[in-house]
Amino acid sequence: MRSPHPLRNGETPSPHHRTPDLHPHFHSTVALRKIRRFNLLILVLRLATFCFSIASFVFMLTNSSGSGSPHWYDFDAFRFSLAANAIVALYSLFEMGASVWEISMGVTLFPEIVQVWFDFGHDQVFAYLLLSTGSAGTELATTLNGNDTCTATNAFCVQSAIAIALGFAGFLFLGLSSLLSGFRVVCFIINGSRLHL
Repeated sequence: MRSPHPLRNGETPSPHHRTPDLHPHFHSTVALRKIRRFNLLILVLRLATFCFSIASFVFMLTNSSGSGSPHWYDFDAFRFSLAANAIVALYSLFEMGASVWEISMGVTLFPEIVQVWFDFGHDQVFAYLLLSTGSAGTELATTLNGNDTCTATNAFCVQSAIAIALGFAGFLFLGLSSLLSGFRVVCFIINGSRLHL
């Protein structure tokens, strides 16, 4: 019976000859389940970010009571909020697709190093974007509550406050997703892989 190894007794390996790796990336079933749960958690957080951002976008876009009342586009902070939530909703939709791809195919959409840094960098930028737009919208809503605007058109102010609160909820879930993508960056730096095994 032949040996599965190309070297026989007493032979030394050639420096130019490498034996093929039969199982290059072996992971135990427990480790694969952990990875799958981790990726599903990221997917759920991205789904929540998408839902809250798109809801905030829709609430702000439909925030017009009539011809005599104020509109969202009359205020810079509300225009900023509308645009930021639309951008984050599109980004979250793309990242959900990338997460589904990673879960179903077992590989990242981009090369691993690019995917890890892409996710982390964009999560950070868009989380800060949602935080800043929420802060600007809160300040404007507080100012409008002190003026006669909210007494005359209470529905406008209530709907603005709901849109801002939904944007903050989107920030919360994107911030949690950013923590997990930061964990993946640290694992990549330490282990050379996004997987924490």
